[in-house]
Amino acid sequence: MKRVITVLDRKTLGDDISIEKLKDFGELRIYSTTKRGDLEGRIKEADIIVTNKVVIDKWAMDRALNLKLICVAATGMNNIDLEYAKKRNIAVKNVKGYSTYSVVQHTFAMLFYLLEKLRYYDMIVKGGIWTKNEIFTCLDRPFHEIRGKRWGIIGLGEIGLEVARVARSFGCEVVYYSTSGKNDNSEFQRVSLDTLLNSCDIISIHAPLNEKTKDLIGKEEFSKMKKGVILLNLGRGGIINEYELANRVSEGDIYVGLDVLEREPIAKDHPLMYIRNSDNVLITPHIAWTSVEARKRLVDGIYQNIKTFLEEGK
Repeated sequence: MKRVITVLDRKTLGDDISIEKLKDFGELRIYSTTKRGDLEGRIKEADIIVTNKVVIDKWAMDRALNLKLICVAATGMNNIDLEYAKKRNIAVKNVKGYSTYSVVQHTFAMLFYLLEKLRYYDMIVKGGIWTKNEIFTCLDRPFHEIRGKRWGIIGLGEIGLEVARVARSFGCEVVYYSTSGKNDNSEFQRVSLDTLLNSCDIISIHAPLNEKTKDLIGKEEFSKMKKGVILLNLGRGGIINEYELANRVSEGDIYVGLDVLEREPIAKDHPLMYIRNSDNVLITPHIAWTSVEARKRLVDGIYQNIKTFLEEGK
């Protein structure tokens, strides 16, 4: 019987990235997206499942009788019941590090957009306001250099560490808070969360969502931040309490860049859709990981995971 490889949410990889080489391993069945009601019929004959966000839990595994390998098209594996997979002797493989440079790049793209008031300056040029200026430049909205500023990183994993190194190259003083309490990096100073919040001009989040990071930044934490702070979340939605964030942004003394939200896509009635001072907020639709190069590395990683698994099983 021919081996079946089932891709459940092909659309999340982008149509510009080919996955045809997965045919090297057997019959490739591709679905653009998969709703829960369609899942059973699509996985019942699968030997290998490729999923980004489709949940593969006990219910799903019990209906995929041929299943031997789950390939997660991501780094995080919170959509897989790992304990039950182990009990069923189903291997689970993710792809680590594929998006590091993409996320780091997006972190700085968001920072500079907010720091240099680029939305405003682009608008006054395209809206014809600059044509009426009496001088050659525009000083309506002053901005600062990041050199000499204190940058606090919440979650100094692979991505956070690379952000720290780039920030240092710009002349920032970098400190970090370990969400696990176990990261003792000798390259940068580790501080308490309170110290980071009280002292940093720029704060970026690169942590996973877990019991220690859920609602890590709420009303009390916002009250400790400096006026004019730039807060960036490129970790996971749910780390920042978004309702308290909306309240703080309405005060007008914080700048926020979000690439992740607790619920994605954003709900029409989300408070961040109706805030005052909307120029202070930049929200992108979870795209930090999606550079062309990163998605190519992701597919290459999936391919290698399947290849290694099959070779080890011989």
